[in-house]
Amino acid sequence: MKTHSSTKQVLSLGAFLRALRERQTPAAHGLVGGSRRRTPGLRREEVAQLCGLSVTWYTWIEQGRDVSISPMALARLARGLRLSRAERSYLFEVAGKRDPERGNDTVDDPPGSVLACVDAVDGPAYILDRTWTARRWNAEASRLFAGWLDDGGERNLLRYVFLRPEARALLADWEARAHRVVAEFRAATTGHVDDPDVRRLVDELRHRSPDFARCWEGHGVLIREGGERTFRHPSDGLRHYQQVSLTIAGWPDFRLTMLLALPAR
Repeated sequence: MKTHSSTKQVLSLGAFLRALRERQTPAAHGLVGGSRRRTPGLRREEVAQLCGLSVTWYTWIEQGRDVSISPMALARLARGLRLSRAERSYLFEVAGKRDPERGNDTVDDPPGSVLACVDAVDGPAYILDRTWTARRWNAEASRLFAGWLDDGGERNLLRYVFLRPEARALLADWEARAHRVVAEFRAATTGHVDDPDVRRLVDELRHRSPDFARCWEGHGVLIREGGERTFRHPSDGLRHYQQVSLTIAGWPDFRLTMLLALPAR
């Protein structure tokens, strides 16, 4: 028997697919002829044909029936209906499935103009990708994070925190921050459990860092959010910031982190 949440999910998926079908034009897919259409868009059998799927199966999905839906079948629907990136992402989200192509297409990286937003921040700022590797940072971040964002530094935040001695010296509360960053990473990569890059990174750090292994095996889960951060900079002394982290609209695997200066204490 379906739960209330699963019933709502399949009904939402069916309604979304029906709306997509009704917005399609037969001519756009090279479909011509036939009797005059009583309803807008494509017929269900035409969608099934375009996507290489069973008409009965597709009909049941639109009707909100409790049928098995695989990621590959959803991918066929996305390709057959020529969905935009936003529509494809929503299709997999409402179906509760992981897109098999997500994370493997570099075209989905933000353009340079988006990454360059860090240069407009008055304070250290950087952008992380889905493996928490820094993709862009400003001069203030480069100065603050020696061994990570300076010349020749390690670009991955987790490798920096657990493998570089500079991190232990810089982070005033290294033990607490280390536990939190692992819990935040676990929560952030829940949708990427099968991502080979994420798996390789976790396996590497479990092997190279006993501290990381202990944190990972603790199975902590936390949302990456802001808060006060204190750093012991080798030249500037104690520095206090308010951290703000934001997901970049249109690129959910990328997060902008800003450190806004707080008054000296």
